[in-house]
Amino acid sequence: MAGASDKARFYLEQSVPELQDLERKKIFSKEEVSSIAKKRSDFEHVLNARGSKPADYARYAEYEMNLETLRRKRVKRMSIKSKSYAGSRRIFFVLDRGTRKFQGDLGLWMQYMEFARKEKSHKKLRRIISTVLSLHPTKPELWIYAAHYAMEDQADMRVARAYMQRGLRFCKRSKALWLGYAKLEMIYVAKIAARQQIMGLDHPQESKVEESSLDESHADKIALPDITAEDVNPKLANDESVDQTALQKLTSSPALTGAIPITVFDTAMKEFDNDAALAEKLFDMFSEFEQSPPALNILRHVQHMLQTHCPETLSCAVCLFRLPLIAVEPASEEFPVALGQSLDRLKQSSKEHPQISTELAERAVRTLLPFVQYQDLDDNIYRVLNVSIRQNLKTMAHGSGLDERVIAAIQRLEEEGRVKDASALTSYALKCWPSDARLQERKIAGSPVS
Repeated sequence: MAGASDKARFYLEQSVPELQDLERKKIFSKEEVSSIAKKRSDFEHVLNARGSKPADYARYAEYEMNLETLRRKRVKRMSIKSKSYAGSRRIFFVLDRGTRKFQGDLGLWMQYMEFARKEKSHKKLRRIISTVLSLHPTKPELWIYAAHYAMEDQADMRVARAYMQRGLRFCKRSKALWLGYAKLEMIYVAKIAARQQIMGLDHPQESKVEESSLDESHADKIALPDITAEDVNPKLANDESVDQTALQKLTSSPALTGAIPITVFDTAMKEFDNDAALAEKLFDMFSEFEQSPPALNILRHVQHMLQTHCPETLSCAVCLFRLPLIAVEPASEEFPVALGQSLDRLKQSSKEHPQISTELAERAVRTLLPFVQYQDLDDNIYRVLNVSIRQNLKTMAHGSGLDERVIAAIQRLEEEGRVKDASALTSYALKCWPSDARLQERKIAGSPVS
């Protein structure tokens, strides 16, 4: 214990000048400084004694983070010049000691990386990422974190892809990593598309057409020709063609056509022998980017793969049913046609594969519930959705009394945070089985939407 006390005293002595400076500048009072010193002493004795745990280092770092936040707020309020690096340096020191001692604790490593990212210590964070990846190359979440950091903070997609591809060498059988890689590419595509839209490059420029007729309101005025920069400097006339060519090349590049996400999907399917469940997860993820230009093309590719290799699976039927409704607004003119197509596909799949009809009915209800709650929905469409949801509810319950599947479906919606959908489903279930006590209790407790 003497050794542990000596170490604790040594580390505490190093913080004395910092505490004296805080007291001298009246950022903290004398009592507060004494409390800080005592708290640090307690932490240091725990850390340097036998039996210390990763949670001890995490709590110590959390305490120092809160203390540094308080110090910065007081410095800003009091307009005092104070060393800003001392607190961060101490936090880094605590986390560095913790990760050196407990190299296998991923929670501590994640706390270390998150703090470095928050402090914008990019050089240090890159070293931390390199170290933790060399220690834990088979942890998919670390490769995903490193790739997202490279893309979001460093704006370097090349490095982000390199992280993902290196990670797949070590974690080839990790579905989470394949999903993460595909999502990374979709985020990149969405960012490029959004940037094009902001810059007005999402549509080709139209050439100006000269009007031969004059407006009557301007008949008494002399029409003067428009003078442009090209008239002053004819060399600029060629710039537009160059820009349009570059724009066409950008639009047809693999990054914007969806070729890269499709390649990731195809490679994942080869690795997992056309796993239908994984394909559906990728379909769900791609559908989150429904407004992205290549999204529908990618979703159709996924659906084609499922119909070719897994036509009898539930995943194929679900994706086939959902595809027409993706990226279609309920108030648009295209929605009735899309809804009719989806319901026809649902009916056909249930007829051809009766063994999946019960599960397919639940998935259909989950998909249709958000549409029926749309405010400006047409009355005829609303009636069609109502009938379809009730029919599928009865299919879930095999047409007789209330089945446990319905209650389980409501509970799953609540667990996923879809409270309005759970309430709406409870109301629909009550219309089918009005005397059921469990549904009545849920209606009273949750106040579901009628």
